[in-house]
Order: sequence, then structure tokens, then C-alpha cells
Amino acid sequence: MDTVTHDGRETAYRRVGDPEVLYVHGSGASHSVWANQYARGRPSVALDLSGHGRSDDVDTPVGTETMDAYADDVVAVAERTGADVLCGNSLGGAVAQHVALERDLDLSGLVLVGTGPTLSVDEGLDSLLAGDFEKAIEVLHRPDLLFHDPDPEAVEKSKDAMRECGQAVTLRDYRSCDAFDSRARLGDIAVPTLVVHGEYDGMTPPDLHADLADGIPDAELVEIADAAHLPFVERPEAFDAAVDAFLDGR
Repeated sequence: MDTVTHDGRETAYRRVGDPEVLYVHGSGASHSVWANQYARGRPSVALDLSGHGRSDDVDTPVGTETMDAYADDVVAVAERTGADVLCGNSLGGAVAQHVALERDLDLSGLVLVGTGPTLSVDEGLDSLLAGDFEKAIEVLHRPDLLFHDPDPEAVEKSKDAMRECGQAVTLRDYRSCDAFDSRARLGDIAVPTLVVHGEYDGMTPPDLHADLADGIPDAELVEIADAAHLPFVERPEAFDAAVDAFLDGR
């Protein structure tokens, strides 16, 4: 792991080669959720957002200020490594949109996975995340939420990552997702964009992905069969093939 210092804190990242793609994880996760992607050899980089993995935390309220902090993490790593395509999942997809809309970063593409222009959180899930965190973890790992039909080892790794991230940061993530809304500005995203969703994604329904693809001027929509919210974990070969075709075809 390498680090970059910015805005009074250190952000950690794992780099492979001279990266083109910067992977941005979702709520309660870390860079390691992208292990299938950065381990396959195509130059890339994956970061830990503030308060996740090995990155320093920030003391920000839920919503825009947290998104601003996460966007600053992404920009710092992108500028350090030269990556110019952001690939974000769920919360990470919202952060990638925020960077494209609010930051002066020279991007050549976006890959938005399991995400939408809004990311509302069910009140029951919010209550569990704030109260019984362990039960919330179990609920999130029921079929067709984070995963459709995964390897049991992948499920245990995902649960452990959420526990390691901790209740406070995970709750901040989900509540920041709930406050996110880019619908009025999708037309301002001026780079080629690939929108990817799993066939059985119960966390971010297909219509939200369609809204992204319809609202962004230069966007295409791809569905990954037999996967839910984390298609890059469940079906990495199909996901990587879609991303490679997008990158090579820009």
C-alpha cells in the first residue's frame, strides 16, 4: 500500500503498474473489494476512502461534506497516480459522479457500478445500521442485495470488511448515499460513461441505472447476468470484459 498526503490526512491506495482506472469502493468496504480487478494485471489503482481500510478518517457530517471529503481522496490519488478513469460502486459511484461534476480533474471516462443518481436507504436498514449493526450486516448479505449466488468465502470476506470498517463509518456512508442526488446535473457529465448493474441487484434497482444511462449524454448500459450489487466480485470475468470493451472502444 502507498499513501498520499492531502488536506491534513493520508489516503492509502494499492497501485498496479501505470494505472488508467481508479477503483472506488462502496459503503462499509475498502480497496480490497476490487481484488479481482487489480490482481489481474491490467494497470489500475484502488483506494481506501477516508475512515476505511488504512486511510485516515475525517470528522464530517453526513451528506455533502462527507462526499466532498471522499471526492478529495479520489482526486488526490488520481493526481498522484495519473489514473483518468473512475470506476465506482454504489457509494463509490456517487463519489465518482461528484468528482465529475464538482472537481477540476481531467477525466477520460467513468464506470458506474451498482449506483444511481439517487441512492435512498430503507428506513428499516438505517435503523439497524444505527442500532443492531451485526444484524444489519446479516440483512445486507441476504440473497439479491449485495450478492446473488456468491462463493461463501466472498460473503465472509464482505462481512469481515464491514465489521472492520465499523458501525460509525458505515452508517455515515449509507446516510451520505441517502442524501445524494445528481438527477438535475447528469447532463453536465461530459465524459464517456459505462453504467453496469447486476441482473438481481436489490440494493440499486435497474431503473436507477437506466436513469443514469439516459441522463448522461455519452453513456451505455450493461447488465451482468447472475449477479447482484457487486458484479465485479460475483462475475469478475464478465464485468472485466465489459469494462475492457468500454476502455478500448472510447
